[in-house]
Amino acid sequence: MTFLDEWKQFSNARIGLSRFGSSISTKETLRFRLDHARARDAVLLNPDYSKLVEEMEVLGNPQNLSSLFVKSQVHSKEEYLLRPDLGKRLDFESKSKLQPFAGNFDLVLVGVDGLSAKAIDENLIPFLKLFIEAIRKTKLSIAPLVLSKFGRVAIGDEIGEVLNAKLSVVVIGERPGLSSADSLGVYITYHPKVGKTDESRNCISNVRPSGFNFESAVAKTMYLITESIQRKLSGVDLKDEMPPEFLIQSKDNTMIAEIPESL
Repeated sequence: MTFLDEWKQFSNARIGLSRFGSSISTKETLRFRLDHARARDAVLLNPDYSKLVEEMEVLGNPQNLSSLFVKSQVHSKEEYLLRPDLGKRLDFESKSKLQPFAGNFDLVLVGVDGLSAKAIDENLIPFLKLFIEAIRKTKLSIAPLVLSKFGRVAIGDEIGEVLNAKLSVVVIGERPGLSSADSLGVYITYHPKVGKTDESRNCISNVRPSGFNFESAVAKTMYLITESIQRKLSGVDLKDEMPPEFLIQSKDNTMIAEIPESL
């Protein structure tokens, strides 16, 4: 094994590519084109929304409330890419659908297609399953699960405001890279309402099996939720100082969050 081969074990980045003269080898060129095509598909295709809603319905939540499917003010994928502002707001029908479910919740969990259909199709439900299991161990009240079509991160602000939730947790398909077309991003916002900006959020990125794995992402999310609710803030004012004692070791040696008794 060469020195570069050892490096390649720790990264999917394109390092030490084989060459013939001044050109990249055919194998690496074809690999690049395949990864580029996967990234384009992740952006341009749509998730299987009906299947996701069914799986979320089966998954349920601690209060056994129905899952809700909503849409932004975007009407097409092309408009979604050209008008980010429209992806931040609910359309009239969706807002009306949410209003009867308004309550006094600690948090609302929102799945959003974002810029990667692959991430949502493959990784949303596995993440939600672990996350909801963690929530069940607390006293936190959770609003109905929400799935949004053509949404941006900020659509969680309006959803949280309409449902009257203290905290919004948005799980969204991230912009794909050439080595990761299936990454989720998790955005946590305290006191969500229309007009909030990105400095008000905490973000966990690269959530996927070969990146920041689901167990670690859930542990980090639970820590940030705990701190956010106790301190009544999020974003740049909420520093990630997650202590080692916040983690416990499971039977399969996976590190997961220890849920405080107070929640």
